[in-house]
Amino acid sequence: MHAFDPVREDKFTFGLWTVGNPGRDPFGPSVRPTMDPNHIVRRLAELGAYGVNLHDNDLVPFGASASEQSAIVKAFKQTLADTGMVVPMATTNLFSHPIFKDGAFTANDPKVRAFALQKTMRAIDLGAELGAKIYVFWGGREGVEADACRDPRTAWHRMRDAIDFLCGYVRDNNYGMKFALEAKPNEPRGDLYLPTTGHMLHFISTLEHGDMVGVNPEVAHEVMAGLSFAHNVAQAMACDKLFHIDLNGQKIGRYDQDLRFGSEDQKGAFLLVRLLEGTAGGPGYEGPRHFDAHAYRTEDEEGVWAFATGCMRTYKILKARAQAFDADPEVTALIAEQTDRELTPLLTRGYTIQKAAKLKELEIDVDAVASRGLGYERLDQLMVEHLLGVRGG
Repeated sequence: MHAFDPVREDKFTFGLWTVGNPGRDPFGPSVRPTMDPNHIVRRLAELGAYGVNLHDNDLVPFGASASEQSAIVKAFKQTLADTGMVVPMATTNLFSHPIFKDGAFTANDPKVRAFALQKTMRAIDLGAELGAKIYVFWGGREGVEADACRDPRTAWHRMRDAIDFLCGYVRDNNYGMKFALEAKPNEPRGDLYLPTTGHMLHFISTLEHGDMVGVNPEVAHEVMAGLSFAHNVAQAMACDKLFHIDLNGQKIGRYDQDLRFGSEDQKGAFLLVRLLEGTAGGPGYEGPRHFDAHAYRTEDEEGVWAFATGCMRTYKILKARAQAFDADPEVTALIAEQTDRELTPLLTRGYTIQKAAKLKELEIDVDAVASRGLGYERLDQLMVEHLLGVRGG
């Protein structure tokens, strides 16, 4: 086995909708046959994946009878048992059916909002049956084109009511789940509500049970907004709210591409993996590494499995590069934290009258401080050389 071959301990997961994507887009129909979920699980297990995630209708077709659902779920659970795969996360499709054309939890029609809650409760039941402990909410069509159709504050309150209600449902049923909210700036609507991870973090602070709600940032969604994904993830980690993560690739300024992880912006992907793995010394992320990406429309089924393997291998390659970078003595010297026995105590652990007085009395040679070079050009070049594999082995 090669060092970069994926193994279960890496905790790599894929959605049934990711590798199962048949290559359909707004300009053309499917180019690949639809794959059976059980086949997807078996093939991913062979490739070294840890688990699969799913929307309710990725597994159980919309409108299936209770007996049909029971048979489908029974067979799927057997496949999970046979392969050792798990379902860490589940979610609900609240965007495909025409009833959701004006959103789900934020729609103006109360019948739509009621159906969205009904469908989500049933999907949560399914997720719990399969062992999922994280439940993701992506707004899908929670947004607008004609902004005059509702006060955005009304949409915000409706979303809060829905999440509060569903938190109560999970608690009442003792499912032990946590919720992870996924932001996106636009598409398929012209504008989506709560468009970035920062918006979501504030929204969570207003919830009745905010302790059980975190975020599920996605590379493509933050890059679509022109933001640093690593910075958004770092903010979520600093708030202890990174409950799940969606990894893929994205070109800035484009539609939501869901490209193979690391196929675009290798520097950004490197910095993200470095953050998640904690190679710089800070605490890392312990949850599953989920790839919410699709194979190119040019591919047949074998191309899909090459895509899935590529996502996992690239992550492991970047992890090795990050470990080498942060073990490089020259890097360590350049990023070593500056300390000052007099100043450091004044700059940490909040305000006191005494600290304020001492800070105001300080004599700082601003010209001397301003003239000192910081070596960031060299630091960035070292990162590039590690990333390109010409330094650090």
